[in-house]
Amino acid sequence: MLNSLAIQNYRSILDLTTRLESLNVITGANGVGKSNLYRALRLLAETAEGGVINALAHEGGLGSCFWAGPETISRAMERGDVQVQGGPRQYRVRLRLGFSSETFGYAVIFGLPKPSSSAFTFDPQINREVIWSGACYRPASALVDRVGGIVKSRVGRRWEVVATNLTSFDSIFASIRDARNMPEVMELRDRINGWRFYDYFRTDHDAPSRMAQLGTRTPVLHHDGRDLAAALQTIREIGDHQALDETIADAFPGSYVNMQRQDDGRFTVELRGEGLLRPLKATEFSDGTLRFLLLVAALLTPRPPSLMVLNEPETSLHPDLLPALSRLIHRVSRSTQIWVITHKNRLVSALNGYPGTQGIELVKNLGRTQIVGQQILDEPPWRWPDKM
Repeated sequence: MLNSLAIQNYRSILDLTTRLESLNVITGANGVGKSNLYRALRLLAETAEGGVINALAHEGGLGSCFWAGPETISRAMERGDVQVQGGPRQYRVRLRLGFSSETFGYAVIFGLPKPSSSAFTFDPQINREVIWSGACYRPASALVDRVGGIVKSRVGRRWEVVATNLTSFDSIFASIRDARNMPEVMELRDRINGWRFYDYFRTDHDAPSRMAQLGTRTPVLHHDGRDLAAALQTIREIGDHQALDETIADAFPGSYVNMQRQDDGRFTVELRGEGLLRPLKATEFSDGTLRFLLLVAALLTPRPPSLMVLNEPETSLHPDLLPALSRLIHRVSRSTQIWVITHKNRLVSALNGYPGTQGIELVKNLGRTQIVGQQILDEPPWRWPDKM
């Protein structure tokens, strides 16, 4: 489980460090930075998949991802005594992302390259990566340290150089494959690769989840929900089928789902309900009903990840379905760490009522995304490797 998350200099997030629990509910008004918090976590996931530089490019390049305000905001600016204004920069601009878990911590630091003859002068580069043991980085707790193209691994009480020419656009997760001598890299990469993000389920008339799809065993629902019927049938056969039936009955009293397999091997979803003479087919589901079934298939996966992120799961759901959804999310959070990013007060209230829930309400202050009520002593201990 992630214990803390730290972000610095990313879009509206100038400097944010927060504790994390098994169930984390991120909320706030439109435009306060909920999406930026989500995207920062996605960027961390991209480091393990080797696509973080392309992900930054899709966001408009590193320059457009940097905090656009002044390098520091004085107390006089916060009080309104003086205008918010910038000045000569004291430091080179850096984007910093990091987290700590129960076993390892990881931080990555991006910057723009120095002027050169290359045509890729706006490509971001990875300046520093560190993996350490424990909740907070200390030089003595570092296990793997990458500075520029040089990667060192701690062996006992000494450092051993394991790479000297790592390219600036590759992370250590994409480049180091030495499981014998660098197990921390392999373990952390596999763990991050297992994170799941669900932020876009198609529910329109032509959504793939409404159509018959060739079915194979599907322990993990595709991020767009195209294999819904196969995923639900997999839960029925090798997953928690009792939780599946209880959740459907909780949301739609007297109803249950059934998966039909056609002669050609394609699967479809049906919803049978009390008082109906025939089952409703997926093509007849309302957008809210289909989306609820997609969330059920994602959450009750027979292969639970260490972290699952649901971005605005309440979209197109009827308010009456939110209590059933909150109960399912809480049930799953006992074995999987969950983030829920939402602006529905009813869902927030329901989720925050469970023990072990961390409510994170965001607000904007002078353009900065901040956590409501968080004081400096509320922040978890954190230290960036390049800022001693």
